[in-house]
Amino acid sequence: MLEEPELAEIRKRLLIPLCIRNIESGVQRVIMSNLNKILIDGAVLSFLASLWLILALWVNPRIFLHDYPAKIQEKVPQKNKTEKRLSFVFGVPFMLLLLLGPFISTLTLEAYGETRFWALWLNAAGVVFVFNVVDWLILDWFIFCTLTPRFVVIPGSEGMAEYKDYWFHFRGFLHGTVYSTLGGFVIAGIVFLL
Repeated sequence: MLEEPELAEIRKRLLIPLCIRNIESGVQRVIMSNLNKILIDGAVLSFLASLWLILALWVNPRIFLHDYPAKIQEKVPQKNKTEKRLSFVFGVPFMLLLLLGPFISTLTLEAYGETRFWALWLNAAGVVFVFNVVDWLILDWFIFCTLTPRFVVIPGSEGMAEYKDYWFHFRGFLHGTVYSTLGGFVIAGIVFLL
C-alpha cells in the first residue's frame, strides 16, 4: 500500500499535465474563435483605411511627405500652409479610424462575453496588425514600390531610386508591429476597465 506522501506525488504528477492541457485547449479555443473576428474586423479596417490613404495621396501626395524616405523629403520643398492643413484634414480622421476600429471591435468582443484581458489585447492588436500587413504588402510594396503610380510621386522627385526602397517600408512595418502591440494594450486596458 502507498503512503500519503507517495499518493500526493502521484496526484501532483497526474494533475499538472491535465491542468496544462486544459489551459492550452482553452487558449486555442479563444484564439481560433477570435481569429475570425480579428481577420474580418481587420479586413474592414484595412479596406477603409487604405481607401482613405489612397484618396489623400490622390488629392496631394505631399500630405504624407513626412512618411516618405528621407532623400525624397530632402529633394522637394517643405509643406506649405495649405499642405499642412490638408495633412491635418486627412491625418486626424485616419488616426481616429485606426483607433476607433480596433476599439469598437474589442468592445463588441467584450459584449459577446469575452472579458479576459489577454483576449481583448489579442483582438485589439490583431485588428491593427491586419491593417499593418495590408499597408506593408499592398500599399507600400505593391502600389508604392512596384507599380509607383503617378499619384504617389511627389513633383520634383520623379525617378528617384527611393521609390523602390522595399527595406524602408519593411522597417515601417516593424514599427507598425510595435505600435499594434502597444496600442492593443492601451485599447484592451480601456475596454477592460469600462
